[in-house]
Amino acid sequence: MNNEFKSETKNENIFTKLNPEILKAIRKFGLKEPTTIQRLSIESILNGKNVLLISKTGTGKTLASMLPIFDMWLKLKPKPISILFITPLKSLNRDHIEHLVYWCQELGMEVTVRHGDTSQYERRMQVEFPNDIMISTPETLQAILPGRKIKEHLKNVKWCVLDDCHEIADSKRGTQLTIALERLRELCGHDFQMIMLSATIGEPEKVANFFSGGRPVKIIKAITTKEMDISVINPKPEIGDKKIGSKLNISTETAARLRIIIDLIKEHRSTLAFTNTREFAEVLSSRIKMIDRKFPSGIHHSSLSKEIRIKAEKEFKEEAIKAIVSTSSLQLGIDIGSVDLVLQYMSPRQVSQMIQRAGRSGHEAERVSKGIIISTDEDDVFESAVIARKAMNEELEPLNFHDNAFDVLAHQIVGLTMDSWKIEIPKAYEIFKRAYPYRNLTFTEFLEVCKQLQNLGLIFLNGEIKKKRRGFEYYFTQLSTIPDTKQFRVINTLDNSFVGVLDEEFIALHGESDTTFIIKGQAWRIITVEEDRVMVEPFEDIEAAIPGWEGELIPVPYDVSQEVGRLRSILAQKLKDKPERNVVEDLIYRYPVDENSSRKMVKIIKKQLDYGIVPDDKTILIEDFENIVTIHSCFGTIVNETLGRFLTSLLTARVGSVGLKTDPYRIILQFQTKNTDLIKEILFSTNPEFLQHYLELNLTRSSLFEWKFVHVAKRFGAISRGAEYGKVRMGRIIDSYIGSPLYKETLKELETEKLDIKKATEILSKIQAREVAVIFKPGLSPLGKIGLRHKFAEVVGPQRPEVEIFTLFKQRLFNTKVRLVCLNCAQWDMVSKVEDISKDTRCKKCQAKLLAVVHPRNPDIVKIIKKKIKNKETTEEQNKKFERARKTADLFLVYGKKAAVALAARGVGPITARRILAQFHKSDEEFLRDLLDAERQFIKTRKYWSS
Repeated sequence: MNNEFKSETKNENIFTKLNPEILKAIRKFGLKEPTTIQRLSIESILNGKNVLLISKTGTGKTLASMLPIFDMWLKLKPKPISILFITPLKSLNRDHIEHLVYWCQELGMEVTVRHGDTSQYERRMQVEFPNDIMISTPETLQAILPGRKIKEHLKNVKWCVLDDCHEIADSKRGTQLTIALERLRELCGHDFQMIMLSATIGEPEKVANFFSGGRPVKIIKAITTKEMDISVINPKPEIGDKKIGSKLNISTETAARLRIIIDLIKEHRSTLAFTNTREFAEVLSSRIKMIDRKFPSGIHHSSLSKEIRIKAEKEFKEEAIKAIVSTSSLQLGIDIGSVDLVLQYMSPRQVSQMIQRAGRSGHEAERVSKGIIISTDEDDVFESAVIARKAMNEELEPLNFHDNAFDVLAHQIVGLTMDSWKIEIPKAYEIFKRAYPYRNLTFTEFLEVCKQLQNLGLIFLNGEIKKKRRGFEYYFTQLSTIPDTKQFRVINTLDNSFVGVLDEEFIALHGESDTTFIIKGQAWRIITVEEDRVMVEPFEDIEAAIPGWEGELIPVPYDVSQEVGRLRSILAQKLKDKPERNVVEDLIYRYPVDENSSRKMVKIIKKQLDYGIVPDDKTILIEDFENIVTIHSCFGTIVNETLGRFLTSLLTARVGSVGLKTDPYRIILQFQTKNTDLIKEILFSTNPEFLQHYLELNLTRSSLFEWKFVHVAKRFGAISRGAEYGKVRMGRIIDSYIGSPLYKETLKELETEKLDIKKATEILSKIQAREVAVIFKPGLSPLGKIGLRHKFAEVVGPQRPEVEIFTLFKQRLFNTKVRLVCLNCAQWDMVSKVEDISKDTRCKKCQAKLLAVVHPRNPDIVKIIKKKIKNKETTEEQNKKFERARKTADLFLVYGKKAAVALAARGVGPITARRILAQFHKSDEEFLRDLLDAERQFIKTRKYWSS
């Protein structure tokens, strides 16, 4: 494989090699000279080579790929569809359409787009009158490959452009696409030229092999004069920040960060401010608006509607707003105009993320890409500094592919039967082996998956693989490998207000009663989870809560955490030999950080030195404090999660339940009965070769395994796509699939995405070989305190202590409307707020106090009471309703307004109300607290009641 690295030099204008019609269009478009990537790549593409073009955002990669294709098309004038342009996001299609339409109009070509939202009319036109270029998503390619008519046009594909291939290479979407490309080659009966476009990426050779199936690919990486300026700042609080902090009920340090964001946006023309999660984007955006309601900013993330996203993009492009707070939804090449600053709030967690995001600024090739990371606590400053340094040196993470994914294989086997009615087993196996992720697939594994599909009734298997009717529905309902994720509405039980939404994964892993979590900057406690709702109440201890968006966080890589460890070690050594000021200056010289960031890093290491041990890349510190053991391990998110699960799997068997929390720099264990000697025994005596076995035993009994199993089972067609986690009895289903490809794939997916068994095994071996030191120490160090402190409460708004919870409940209770009906004469009723009922409230007709307290929207009860008073015939159901009303009237007769208050609480009927009213209460507050407890109990248990 050739790898071309060239700097910008004054060569002849490569455009002169193109067709005169294209040159005319180039001049009309206003292009004077090619960008570096265009100059380096056009000739190779004209020569028919497969290429991988690597260049930063905004440097003309798309045009570099299309201009030579236009030239070849003008010479050959092939039948349509001759050019297939595959893009990973639907939202990119509108940008590519706008640009490609211009060129097609100038050159007499036709372009169309095909995705899930394409109308039936457009689809029919694409079949009857095919266009020269089709823009498609990977999933749409899956849908059209078996199409009886459109596949006749797909046979004409001569050029395939894959845009932003780095976005899907390490996902099952990418794995599925590699097979679709092999199916397309099979359909064409010839190979087509592949042009892959990518932002800066680690291991480009692997990516080229991945999508080309190992065919020869020329890698062309454009190193231009376009610079990247990335820095880390940690703003010092100023006098005005105290006022902001007081207004928003946040720390002065957090207020300083919000203030600097606003200042930086004002100083620049157009700013993108990135956060790591959707919820944090919402929180940050709302806090900025709370400081300045008229501040010209918008918000953009994947949970917002398409209309809202497009509106934000349009306003930003037209400079009606100066900034957008966004997640990765604006990380790709959506055309949003000129950006001269990218802000990243907190560490981006990965180098590739920072490069991609910073690349959105200085969009033209000759301009500098300016990115600023606004760091928070000590962990975040260290991590941000390392990522900024690595980004400036383009030290990107390696990609982790899904090899031999059985669920994707299953879907594509059925896809082959859609392409043709039947296919011989050896031929099908040969097609799959051509796809790079399946290069090591054994024939035995292939047959196991085929037999699994036969058992599920999706194919016929008899020397050949044959199409079955059930397979048709399965194939087209599983076009996407992205799991459908249900969202749960979060409802505040105190005032019945809508709080926000939680994803199904969070509910699957954390949705137990009394679990506390953070959403929209507020802590909440789960009372119960219902069909599509999570009933909650405010919770005062935000330190103990789990972020509702925790599952969204991308993992911090091993290499980043290791460099953080090395940097700790360097600072510790320098502090022993040099004055603190010199160490601060030296750190600023070595890393792109401001003075306050440097001081913060040096200060925490100095404090840790005073404690005695600084954990680093080759030193593990294990400290025990109360019932908690903190293992300081600079191994990254996934490795620490792997080691943590390994430890808990063995500890739980010996000492009972052990709580586990991990971050990129720690494994935190919470014991009922602490035993540090047992941890030592496990680390030094367990054979590293058995680590995977212990892990898999632990994993297969976990909620995480069940959660993954549901999605893998759906991709296999073993569970319907509409099945919801929690509604299916997973235990028995999983047991019935033990040892099957479905079961094995669930483990493989977990071990690929959530764990790193290979690296964890290597670390355990190094511990036992004394290559990694392990030091045990009692107490809690400064770095240990950071781990125990909840780090995700950044920009959190007002906390709600029990007093405020109680006040909200009281307000809602007294604002609740009830209907009072006279059981004495049955001639009077009224609807009133509870607070408006007086101690002297009586029937206005007969002056009786025998008043039933019923729901205000229940006029039927009045009719029932009139019937009973007049001794008219009533049904059994009506008798039950009257008896309930009579009991409430008895309570009102004895307790008056207090009875109405009790009966206004949710789920408090006459029996519960009588019990509470009969109790001795020192004050009204005690009485209301009993009602609040009763309401909580009702909400928690009502799903078990039939009525």
